Amino acid sequence: MINISDKHSLTGEVALVTGGGSGIGFAIAKALIEAGCKVCITGRRANMLESAISELGKTGENVTFYAGDVTRAEHRTAMVTHTTEQFGQSISILVNNAGQNIKQPALDVSAEDFDAVLDTHVKAAFALSQLVAPNMLENQKGSIIFLASMASYMGVPNVIAYTTAKSAVLGLTRGLAAEWSSQGIRVNAIAPGWIHTPMTDKAFSNDPARKEKVLTRTPMQKMGDPEDIAQMAAYLCSPAAKFITGQCIPVDGGAAIGF
Repeated sequence: MINISDKHSLTGEVALVTGGGSGIGFAIAKALIEAGCKVCITGRRANMLESAISELGKTGENVTFYAGDVTRAEHRTAMVTHTTEQFGQSISILVNNAGQNIKQPALDVSAEDFDAVLDTHVKAAFALSQLVAPNMLENQKGSIIFLASMASYMGVPNVIAYTTAKSAVLGLTRGLAAEWSSQGIRVNAIAPGWIHTPMTDKAFSNDPARKEKVLTRTPMQKMGDPEDIAQMAAYLCSPAAKFITGQCIPVDGGAAIGF
């Protein structure tokens, strides 16, 4: 008889979640902790991270944080070192959630802005994956999650750097899965649709017509919650998903089907 709870348990695992201070990253960290995982959340603002961990659990026991910039090599190394020292074991789950966006017509995007978006979504995520992979490979066990987007599949105007970066995330997911899965590391991505976050809610409150347009193009006729993404992340990291790798799972109310 299969014990469903055991199949979804993350007891004994240690996770690093970038961009974990709010929104989707915070929800993912919470879901992992609820499944039994120990979690380090990262972000640039220490005050936000401190507030987040006060809601997540007992500092030092099952949750900690590191304030730093994922685009800086020394900060990435420090994030990994802090996590392993805090919990006394290596990282077995990495969630590459940190990101940024610049909304501008393509002709107005500077090389510096374009690079900044790719540095966060692609280069930093790959570099962190390189940092945690050796121990995962040694242990023949690990799960890496990338946050993709509907923009990974669709052309979206005025966010060319973001669209490019999120398309590259699919390449990272598939390429690393092809290389590492035989050695115990599963690599997957999640493509959120329109999700209630402070950023999207603020944008739609100032543009109700845009919100209506989004909802009419979403078969379920509603926006999702950060918890919808978090539950998928927890599942993909769990033993229940042990035969899933190299995939990008849309969690979008059907928006990606292009009806």
